[in-house]
Parts: sequence; C-alpha cells; structure tokens
Amino acid sequence: MTALLRYQSGLLFRSQRWLAPLLLYAVFIGVGVQAAEPVLDALGFTAAALLPVTAWTVRICLTQEPPAARNVVAAAAGRNRAHLAAFLTGTAWPLLPGTAAVLLVTLVSDRRGIPAPAAAVTGLLAALACALTGAAVGALASRPFLKASGWSLSALVLGSLLAFVVTGSPAKHAMTALTAGARTATAAPPWPAFAGALLLAAATATLACRATARLE
Repeated sequence: MTALLRYQSGLLFRSQRWLAPLLLYAVFIGVGVQAAEPVLDALGFTAAALLPVTAWTVRICLTQEPPAARNVVAAAAGRNRAHLAAFLTGTAWPLLPGTAAVLLVTLVSDRRGIPAPAAAVTGLLAALACALTGAAVGALASRPFLKASGWSLSALVLGSLLAFVVTGSPAKHAMTALTAGARTATAAPPWPAFAGALLLAAATATLACRATARLE
C-alpha cells in the first residue's frame, strides 16, 4: 500500500491539479477569517472550508490516471487496493493545510478565556470531521459511480452543500458543536462528529472499492 500511496501522490503533485483546491482553501480562509474574531467562530469556518476542498481533491485522485495506466496498476495490485490508495491520498493531503490553518487561526483569534490547546483540539477534530465527510462526498461523486465529468462535478457541489444541512451529517454536527461552544465560550471537542465522519468515510471507501472491482 505504501508504494501505491507514493504513486498516487506523485501523480497528484506532478499534475499540479492540487493547486486549485489549495488556492480555493486559501481564498476561503483569507476572506472568511479575520484576526481577533472569536476563536470558535473562526475555527468553524476554517473546518467547514475543508469539506469541499477535500471532496475536490479526492475526486482528482480518483480520476487522474489514464485508463491504460489504471488497468496496469489494477493488474499489479488489484482494483480494490488501487482505488483505496487513490481515496486515501486525496483524503490525507488536504489535512496538511487544514491543520496548519487551524493552528494559525487559534493563535491569531480572540480566545476569550478558552485555552489555546483546548481550542486547537476542538478545531482539529472539527476539521477532521469535515475533511472525512468531504472525502465521502468526493468518493460518491467520482468513478465508478459517476464517470461523466458534468454529472460528477454537479454531484460534488450538491453533495458538499447537503453535507452541512442534512440531519445526521457529521460535518453539520461539528459545526453545531462549535456554534454552541462559541455562545458559551466553552471548547467542547466534537468527538461524536469525528467518530461519525470516520465511520462514514470508511463505509464509503469500502463501497467504492467493491463497486470498482465489479463495475470496472
């Protein structure tokens, strides 16, 4: 699996397709987060912006290989493992700028009596919940479920929006926890939202890998 992850990461960085999601995230943070605003409000926006960015990056990784190359990798490592490696690559890399953004926002925002470590842990768990939910959206909006680019991108945008409003969405629960904490000036780490997002991403990855083995 390590070799597959390196292969997928190499494809991603050589293609420079990672630049667009990264720039989108930077714009979100630059426009939506202001210095000295309440820390939990700022962390909520920082985490929420990571959802569409991760969904986009996952879709890039799942669709970046030419069909011939994908068939060669599948023959060597199996379609399930190859698809899983692409999914994990697209999920992992956005977490690096997301983590850096959470730590920076924690430092420059108004914590109002909230300890920095507690704020950082709360923000990181919310970011993980949003990123994992975004990864599930990206997997469902890509091959093997949707192969046409138009339908795939439309599903990606719609799924990212619905993830913030649908009852039971881990991302919605994470945002709700941060909003409630901002009102009471209490940092309550959203562990349930993180756990739910982890289960959702794992279930989606399993479904996508099995569907890939059957449909491609």
